[in-house]
Amino acid sequence: MTTTTQTTCPYCGVGCGVTATLDGDNAVSIAGDGQHPSNKGSLCSKGTALADTVDLGGRLLHPRVDGVRADWDTALARVASGFADTIAEHGPDAVAFYVSGQLLTEDYYIANKLMKGYIGSANIDTNSRLCMSSAVAGHKRAFGEDVVPGCYDDLEAADLVVLVGSNTAWCHPVVYQRLMAAREADPNKKLVVIDPRRTATADTADLHLPLAPGTDVALFNGLLAYLANNGFTTDLPGGAEAIAAAGPGRDIQGGDIATVAEAVGVDDADLQTFFEWFAATERTVTVFSQGVNQSSAGTDKVNAIINCHLLTERIGKPGACPFSITGQPNAMGGREVGGLSSTLAAHMGFDQADTVQRFWDSPAIAREPGLKALELFEAIEAGQVKAVWIMATNPLVSLPDADRAKAALEQCPLVVVSDVMRHTDTADLADVLLPAAAWAEKTGTVTNSERMISRQRAFLPMPGQARADWAIMCDVAQRMGFADGFVYEGPAAIFREHAALTAFENDGDRVLNLAGLADLSEADYDYLAPTRWPVTTCQPLRAAGAMPARQGVDQLFADGTYPTADGQAHLVAVTPRGPANAVSADYPLALNTGRIRDHWHTMTRTAKSPRLAAHIPEPFVEIHPADAELYGITDGALATITTAWGQAALRVITTERQRQGCLFAPMHWNDQFASSARIGTAANPAVCPISGEPEFKHTPAAIAPLAATWYGFIYAVRPLWVRAMAGIDWWIKVPGERFVRYEIAGCETPTDLKTTARHWLGVAARDVDWLEAADPAAGTYRAAHVDAGHLEAAVFIAPTPERLPERSWLAGCFTGQAMTEAERAAVLAGRPADASADTGPQVCSCFGVGRKTILRAIKSDGLDSVEAVGRALEAGTNCGSCKPEIAELLSQADKA
Repeated sequence: MTTTTQTTCPYCGVGCGVTATLDGDNAVSIAGDGQHPSNKGSLCSKGTALADTVDLGGRLLHPRVDGVRADWDTALARVASGFADTIAEHGPDAVAFYVSGQLLTEDYYIANKLMKGYIGSANIDTNSRLCMSSAVAGHKRAFGEDVVPGCYDDLEAADLVVLVGSNTAWCHPVVYQRLMAAREADPNKKLVVIDPRRTATADTADLHLPLAPGTDVALFNGLLAYLANNGFTTDLPGGAEAIAAAGPGRDIQGGDIATVAEAVGVDDADLQTFFEWFAATERTVTVFSQGVNQSSAGTDKVNAIINCHLLTERIGKPGACPFSITGQPNAMGGREVGGLSSTLAAHMGFDQADTVQRFWDSPAIAREPGLKALELFEAIEAGQVKAVWIMATNPLVSLPDADRAKAALEQCPLVVVSDVMRHTDTADLADVLLPAAAWAEKTGTVTNSERMISRQRAFLPMPGQARADWAIMCDVAQRMGFADGFVYEGPAAIFREHAALTAFENDGDRVLNLAGLADLSEADYDYLAPTRWPVTTCQPLRAAGAMPARQGVDQLFADGTYPTADGQAHLVAVTPRGPANAVSADYPLALNTGRIRDHWHTMTRTAKSPRLAAHIPEPFVEIHPADAELYGITDGALATITTAWGQAALRVITTERQRQGCLFAPMHWNDQFASSARIGTAANPAVCPISGEPEFKHTPAAIAPLAATWYGFIYAVRPLWVRAMAGIDWWIKVPGERFVRYEIAGCETPTDLKTTARHWLGVAARDVDWLEAADPAAGTYRAAHVDAGHLEAAVFIAPTPERLPERSWLAGCFTGQAMTEAERAAVLAGRPADASADTGPQVCSCFGVGRKTILRAIKSDGLDSVEAVGRALEAGTNCGSCKPEIAELLSQADKA
């Protein structure tokens, strides 16, 4: 029997609809849901590969207490008594929750209700603090409430789209493809990308402004002054002050564009073009993301952008709005229910604590903000917080100054972790480890970046003793004596309560209002269609068992009314200021961290998919060639990045895409997959004083070559305990389809490479089929272990990275079949007998198409466009995430 379930993707804030099909053999296949309005059937490479991630490998299937398997009664009793005893002795502020945008709204609601309404502390914060809290604060200052005023349809309706600090092509690929399709349909639509790096997104822009890091406020203040000097006026509160702060009376047309351009580090003519396009284009959408938010001036940057839209009245109408695009699937759902320590549920502030308490009929209520993320871990370190419950997140990788957080957890009296994986950097420090349901097993709702509530529906049973997060928390609450407030038949009942709270004593003073969903029956909840809030009236199902019509409002504030005390939007005067910590002689470079295309957060899900791991298989640092030469850094070698907070050792990529004076490193790698790649250990912990969001985009750093005397890699059918191997000082782990690959390096070359290699592979004392080729004069060594005729493992060592052979073709040697003599010779030669077997590094994850395959096809078949490559090889025809990379290969071929 085959069943198909409509659910929602668990990755970014786009909130794509997914169909999951389970066949009679329980094999899972994933496709985009053509009925979902956010993605209309499209999926990115990560979403397409979701079926690769639902296996039970590495799963946490049973509770563990003090490192030992335990039953649920024992584990829950330990959590409940630990929290209750701590509260009794030290007060409610001695405990804390740290939660995640990976939780469903129903989970989030229970966590917030338990902490703020029953324990009586606001010490619950979320990893959304690290990515979207500056947007939240900016929205509140401008609109009176944390509200995104537009939707994805606005991107298609706009004549000008400005992407600020957003590598949309990689981080929100489906939205990016919608934008590209709209531009293809109407070539007059323009795209501006504002980003210090020349990203895949910038490659397709009509205009790229590579501004200096941290100068966003200066840029948009300059735009505001330009608009004011060109006839735009406003009577909105704060308008005069905002314009004055941007430069009173300055005649930008008379030459001040040059001053702004110099301040932000871009070309005068390009800045003039941007200002003119913005001024002349009524239908303009400005999309901003982590590049804006993750700053010590993040909230001011958000308001600088919003100011320009308010001055020009580009809000509340199709194709015109400032648009915050979120990083996690339920970052907005968490904000709705008070997941941040700085708010209460239903977008209410602490001045409305009595309202929330009346609704909950709770014994206590938090009356002032709690600890924000970094403050929370500092309080753990100081011994003020003595019990913490971490849910669905891995802060020892994702936080800045992450080793400080690690030290804090190591000495915390009680650390509880709910997770799906047995081993993460954070889970390994848990006193109590609780097995939570994973994406495919969870039921509830999420809210995406455009206020669209979507159902997440389980299509696999919970394995082992895994349980839903909300159910785990309700059990703990009942054991703590709060039974009356935490008895629910299921997630539908929690959702109804959440919806009712948004409507409670809400006479239009809060935009978030789900009154129309507060009385959903179980069937209505089961069949709930994607719905954009607010939903103030109930629209029943059209027919029994049918999907209801989509409800909600697309563009907010069309009537000019805002949820502020005076009913008006407010411009906010902001003054440019540099990053919290400037570069210096000791740390002369600015380190920027962020995401890559095919990995997600700390890799606990995407690393289970070999095709996702193949695109960019290892952590890296990008550096401009001029900086590389200055600091003695070689492309492909290893380098150590050092900051005032920590360091990481990464593979070097030299590229002119990187702005001179800057570095970029991805955030994803952790201690499970690399020896020294947790870039969070080196990241600056300075925060925006308003939002508390860290400055991940600007950390003063130094870079130096890692003094490796040899480089190598190992392919092995079975995982190796590489961290314990003698002589290996640096390593990374890359999952493969039928193998694991390890990149390795050392600072002292082994004297006997054969003996060393056999020890690494665990065959030192065995008589095995061992192939080897050594060139002592060149310092190279190649060996292979063959078992029963098939390749079991291979080791390659050379004194420099460029002396090592290509990796990708070797994956095809691990077939489990007996090797031919030609194949045995090819392994030792380091190249395939048939050159076409070497496909090169992966470009298209959806169809497994490599770089060399694409370049050969371009040359042999005369392919001259991305579309032609797609027709010939399928590359780029599914999610489209690889289209910019294909375009770059076409450009390289033209120059060859």
